[in-house]
Formats: sequence, C-alpha cells, structure tokens
Amino acid sequence: MEVMLQILKRQSIRKYKPDPVEKEKIERILEAGRLAPSAKNRQEWRFIVIQKQELRKRIQEAAFGQDSVGEAPVIITICTTNIGYRMPNGQLSYPVDLSIAASFMLLQAVSEGLGTCCITTFNEETVKEIINAPYAMRVVMLLLIGYAGEKPEPTDRKKLKSIVSYDHW
Repeated sequence: MEVMLQILKRQSIRKYKPDPVEKEKIERILEAGRLAPSAKNRQEWRFIVIQKQELRKRIQEAAFGQDSVGEAPVIITICTTNIGYRMPNGQLSYPVDLSIAASFMLLQAVSEGLGTCCITTFNEETVKEIINAPYAMRVVMLLLIGYAGEKPEPTDRKKLKSIVSYDHW
C-alpha cells in the first residue's frame, strides 16, 4: 500500500451515514494510533471511543452544536495523561505526540474506507465530564469516524515551493 494514495484521498468529512463502523476497523485505527511515535516513547495518551448515541449527542452539545459531531457513529477523544512533560527544546510533548497519533489514525481510517474529521472546537471541561476523565488529563482533539455521507470538493493546498526552503529560511 502506498501511503501517498491515502493522503490524497483524505478529506474532512462533515456528513456521515448512520451505518455503524465494524469493530475490527475501529481496532485497526486504534492500533495505528498506538504504534505512533512519541517523545521518549512515553506513549502518554488515552483514546476513548464513543459510540453510544446519547454520549455522542452530549459531545455534540459540548462542540457548540456541530452537526457532524453528533452524526459520526464513532468519536475518538484523543487525550493525554502527561500534560507537564517538556522536550529538551522546551516544547510541550503532548500536542506533538497526540497530533502524530491522530494522523496515523486518520490515515488508517482512510485505508479502511472511512471518512474522518478532526475537531478541536469544543468545551474541554464538558467533554472531560462526559467521558469521566481525571482532572489532570487533557482532551486535545475529537476524531470523528464513519462512512462518508458526502463527497466534498477537494480543497486548495499551497504549492510546495511556497512552504519549503532548503538550508535557510
């Protein structure tokens, strides 16, 4: 399998069919996240899978009513248990680690024939209450997964030469 083909197919899906996602597909998506690299291989993440309609609707409310959040048959809350660790460069590790894990999961979902969307607009404290997350845990992202109910138009991307330079700015 060529990864670039999956990258080219990936688009943010905001309309989902109500069809449930097979457990085997969800497991492979979670496995992709588990295998992602992390700072010092700490793997300080938790992936909470939300499938119950009642909970998805509550998370939709916490996401300021975004329809796609309630429609997606699967929501994976991408959380960290390590909010304080800084890498030697001074950056917090969890935003980087969780972004990499989410990217791995996104690409696996695409390879499974599923649509996805990353959601970062939500009330974190409300989502933490819904999933019973410990106080010290952060919920960084919601990953929506399901069978696409739309085929969105491709979005424009900047040309490579406008975002890349070699050896200096």
